[in-house]
Amino acid sequence: MAFTRETAEAVTEERAAVVEGLVAQLGEAEVAVEVVEVEEQEGSATATLAWSWPLGPAGEPWEYESSVRLTEVEGAWQAVWERAVVEPSLRGGTVLDATPIGGARGEILGARGLALVADRPVVRVGLDKARIRPAQLEGAARAMARLVGIEPAGYLELARAAGEEAFVEAIVLRSQEFPERVALDYDTIPGGMLINDDLPLAPSREFAAPILGTVGEVTADMIEEEPDRYEVGDVAGLSGLQARYDEQLQGTDGVVVDAVASDGRERELWRLEAQAGEPLRTTLDLDLQQSAERILAGVGPASAIVALRPSDGAVLAAANGPGAEGLNIATFGQYAPGSTFKTVSALALLRAGLTTSSPLRCEATAVVDGRQFGNYSDFPSSGLGQVPLGSALADSCNTAFINARDRLGDGDLAAAAAALGLGVDHDLGFPAYFGQVPPPESETEAAADLIGQGRVLASPMAMAAVAASVQAGRTVVPQLLTQVEAAPSAGQELAAPEAETLQGLLRGVVTDGTASLLAGLPGPPVLAKTGTAEYERDGQVRTHAWMIAAQGDLAVAVFVEDGASGSQTAGPLLAEFLHAAR
Repeated sequence: MAFTRETAEAVTEERAAVVEGLVAQLGEAEVAVEVVEVEEQEGSATATLAWSWPLGPAGEPWEYESSVRLTEVEGAWQAVWERAVVEPSLRGGTVLDATPIGGARGEILGARGLALVADRPVVRVGLDKARIRPAQLEGAARAMARLVGIEPAGYLELARAAGEEAFVEAIVLRSQEFPERVALDYDTIPGGMLINDDLPLAPSREFAAPILGTVGEVTADMIEEEPDRYEVGDVAGLSGLQARYDEQLQGTDGVVVDAVASDGRERELWRLEAQAGEPLRTTLDLDLQQSAERILAGVGPASAIVALRPSDGAVLAAANGPGAEGLNIATFGQYAPGSTFKTVSALALLRAGLTTSSPLRCEATAVVDGRQFGNYSDFPSSGLGQVPLGSALADSCNTAFINARDRLGDGDLAAAAAALGLGVDHDLGFPAYFGQVPPPESETEAAADLIGQGRVLASPMAMAAVAASVQAGRTVVPQLLTQVEAAPSAGQELAAPEAETLQGLLRGVVTDGTASLLAGLPGPPVLAKTGTAEYERDGQVRTHAWMIAAQGDLAVAVFVEDGASGSQTAGPLLAEFLHAAR
């Protein structure tokens, strides 16, 4: 169309300048403009235009109307160009700009609705290349890397690859943990720069880290796998619950459109509010999780504490010690449970017709198909001989249980384990290993299974479920996420009378057996079972240390990969945790 005073090319160029800030937000979408009506007078006319800019993340439109004046020149219509044609309030020198509004990431909540992961202040430390001469870059990058404790060569490579005016991030630090040396020395490095920001973080760097996971800039692999969802610079969950529930936690971005005058003043024309992501609700108890992590902080080998609430299976704590090196052994570790598994063996024998007073042969050693089994090294000689099942469990006599193996049929041990929440998989919405009790492949393996060795495996969470099931009087399936619930498989549940008998047996372990260090704890009676499991590493026989316990509406499993015994190594940790929980 012809224009008065301006050429079509000039109008197109100015219009592009006016709307440049909007077009950048459209991606492949295009603005839609419709002629709504035309009012004609003698030699002139006014056309009403309907504009629709698809600026929202789901194409939500900014819609409005504007007018364009037309004049008739020698029988042809010409348009009068002015910025108000694009948006009715625009005047000379004013342009349009759209700014994204980030949708807040949903919080990860714990028990009582307390935020476990929420936006917390951080400081980004790095170099501003705009303030560095090329000759200074290598020295500055190496100095910054040394200051914050990262590998210099890798950071230098990153700095060289960045744009000429880029901020090259070296490290992100929590504000409350910001090192004094960095605060004092960063600006002595050419281009050294700090940027204050917020990131979704747990209360501490260690807090349930393997389970909750991390949030950060998307990786190249993530962009390649989901190019329609992610682009460079996006922030998303990278591991743990943050990654698995990223879509739920991700907020929806909004946008604000401003008219920007030549002096930089802004006038808001339209806003689409951002929407926060949906929170992820967990059962983790902030205080109990922190107590468990504090107790494990000084344990060298890999270790874990898992606490469940027997009444509903809620996972109140799932802590991994520093020796786990970032692995989630609390809910996904796979270890021989040792004598804590005698809780399962006792149930299987009760179901086979034994009672708590049924006599068993507790010997110094037992030989099965040529393999010799013994008791733990300082087993009391007074515990040898014909002993009732209750005493065999309290003293943790290996040979007594092994000598009773003929009382059990195929599948009896696995069925007892399932009734106590062990060996049956469930999808709980997070990495969870429930253990295994496979059919034995030999007589010696069948004997070893009864004392939690052989091919029997469990996670600390699974053994906590065993203690919880005994305490609750029914099969307990752990629950960490309130939106995901699993139930015991039909026909495998623990019966209340069975649980009552087991409660008496595990109470005897505290009053008269290997868990006597828990006898003096304040509060409701404590039930417990110790465990030591042998394993081989680098040609040496080593031992896992276990203890499970229940007190009131709390069931706990403590595991230390290398320890002296359950009572000596795991026991004090469990006692400290129960004290802290009161």
